[in-house]
Amino acid sequence: MNELFGTLPNGTAVHRWTLRRAGVRVRILSYGGIVQDVEVPDRDGRTGNVVLGFSDLDGYLAHPEPFLGALIGRYANRIAGARFPLDGVTHALKPNDGPNSLHGGARGFDKRVWTAVPVEHGLRLTLAAEDGEEGFPGRLEVSVTYTLDERGALGIVYEAVTDAPTHVNLTNHSYWNLAGSGSASGHELRLAASRYTPSDAELIPTGELADVSGTRFDFREARKTGTGYDDNFALDKGVTATPVEVAELHDPATGRVLTVATTEPGMQLYTADHIGEPFVPGAGIALETQHFPDSPNWPEFPSTVLRPGEVFRSETVYGFSVR
Repeated sequence: MNELFGTLPNGTAVHRWTLRRAGVRVRILSYGGIVQDVEVPDRDGRTGNVVLGFSDLDGYLAHPEPFLGALIGRYANRIAGARFPLDGVTHALKPNDGPNSLHGGARGFDKRVWTAVPVEHGLRLTLAAEDGEEGFPGRLEVSVTYTLDERGALGIVYEAVTDAPTHVNLTNHSYWNLAGSGSASGHELRLAASRYTPSDAELIPTGELADVSGTRFDFREARKTGTGYDDNFALDKGVTATPVEVAELHDPATGRVLTVATTEPGMQLYTADHIGEPFVPGAGIALETQHFPDSPNWPEFPSTVLRPGEVFRSETVYGFSVR
């Protein structure tokens, strides 16, 4: 189902699409490719929304910084000093996070209106980022397909091609709250990651891959997330051709369980400690599947280079159940 959701100040219409299957309902906006809500049942069969979002377009325009539910690109997370070398040329980006580039720059994919076309059990979104946009080289053509499978799992497939060498790192920035309201800090997380990438005060990686053993970063056995996380974890499986389950989030109060399977080598855990009104601190947990932050400046990290003739492809699947 497709309906008008609102109109941008420049007159561009924003539409909302609704997907339904196996007792799950997902609403997606053409603005930012935003996942506005995901409704799933709890252990008693009561349905509730488990992602943070706004009820109208004005909410997203007035509060862009949390990136609620949005598609992030062309480079998710941070690039130090808003610059990177590629094939002997240093490319200067437009800084939007102090001296650094964050989530693709001031006009990232989260602030674009995507072209939306329905597909079987889903929605395909497309856009083109021109050569030099936010300082990135190459014209990048991107498609993101949201689908619900026969179990009600939400799949996201990202694809991109370029006409010049560039860097690409795409993700979705949904904040999960399986209770449907209040703080998510009591949720229990299991994460298949034996290492993480320590960062400095500006959340830029130091280049180290540190062992989680004996630290607050060890989620290899399920435990409460608590607060204070905005960190990238190096998933044990690395890059894979098909999605592998790497995380499970559980809310003991409602019984809802979220599983995350991905082809990506990393996951950013963000506990939303600094999210602003109308939400309370810790209102949601972001589990952003990705390549590592600042990979263009760390050759030892999994590569994010995309060249002409290649196809970037990434897939993440969010599964829902109860116990």
